[in-house]
Amino acid sequence: MSGVKKNIFNGAFLLLVLLITLYSVFHGENLSELLIYLKQGDLRYWLLGAVFVVGFIESESVIIYYMMKVLGENVKLTHCFLYSFVGFFFSLITPSATGGQPAQLYFMKKDKLSLPTSTMVLLIVTITYKLVLVVLGLLVMILRPEPVWELLKPIYGWCYLGIFLNVVCVFGMLILVFHPTLASNIVLFCLRLFDRIFKKDMEKKYGGRLERAMEKYRYAAEFFYKNIKVIVNVFLITCVQRLLLFAVTYLVYRSFSLNLAGAGVVITLQGMISVAVDMLPLPGGLGISEKLFKDIFLQICTKKYTLPVMIVSRGLSFYVQLGISAVMTVVAYLRIGSADKILSLKWLYFRKK
Repeated sequence: MSGVKKNIFNGAFLLLVLLITLYSVFHGENLSELLIYLKQGDLRYWLLGAVFVVGFIESESVIIYYMMKVLGENVKLTHCFLYSFVGFFFSLITPSATGGQPAQLYFMKKDKLSLPTSTMVLLIVTITYKLVLVVLGLLVMILRPEPVWELLKPIYGWCYLGIFLNVVCVFGMLILVFHPTLASNIVLFCLRLFDRIFKKDMEKKYGGRLERAMEKYRYAAEFFYKNIKVIVNVFLITCVQRLLLFAVTYLVYRSFSLNLAGAGVVITLQGMISVAVDMLPLPGGLGISEKLFKDIFLQICTKKYTLPVMIVSRGLSFYVQLGISAVMTVVAYLRIGSADKILSLKWLYFRKK
């Protein structure tokens, strides 16, 4: 599938899921009454929530910048901000967030960063991002804190599924990171398989290039293996990053003067929703997230405020994030994606001079 056709497909798929979600959320609801309840929310909490969303995105930028510098790459912090916005934009519009990292790699390559190193850094980002969910899920499942465990009862099955899928994903990626030889063998196997199917001499054409790339990949993997402190620091930053996004729900909850549950309970419940939907093949968990939210938060929001809290919190954590990321993706293209063209034009201009 060509790039244009793929983008059209992803856009159409996102629109379809969005329409189905809107229908399921608002079907049978009294919209005029809903609007009255929404007006009761405190805008100051919502604005703070939007700040938390931006902080959530920029936390990844700090991680990327930190690891790139540790690995000796010359990168600007402002460009790392743009990489993160690009990643979240494409992750939000593609099933299972599959489009984020390829888009980030595209802009990193435009910035003349090493592709193997960039791949390694983004792998670590993904692993720690999912590892936080695994740790949260396992802690809740093992400790079963009250009242969180009781409130989660309607979605136990989804939670177990989410924990299982995230554990499998993290385990698989850890093998690739700390066993680069295995990663190389997997790529070679794919090239040979491609040769057999399409009768193309891909191994001969790309084998040497792959070996040179894997040398840098091995260096990065060995570095992180010997410097576990870097991974621990990244994990701690990721914990703060995740907390910022989960806390948005609590800010919205308090904006309606609700107090049936404390900050720890609300944040943990939102975290468990993320655990449940993170690996599902839906853009941003659309549809399922809303259903799980209603099933859980109906118990602590009362019936009349459950939908308003869900609309605002999902609006901030998904749609505001999507909107800001879309704008910054355009900025990334103008500042990074077109940089080569600008430099070429300048070179031609001064050459003529």
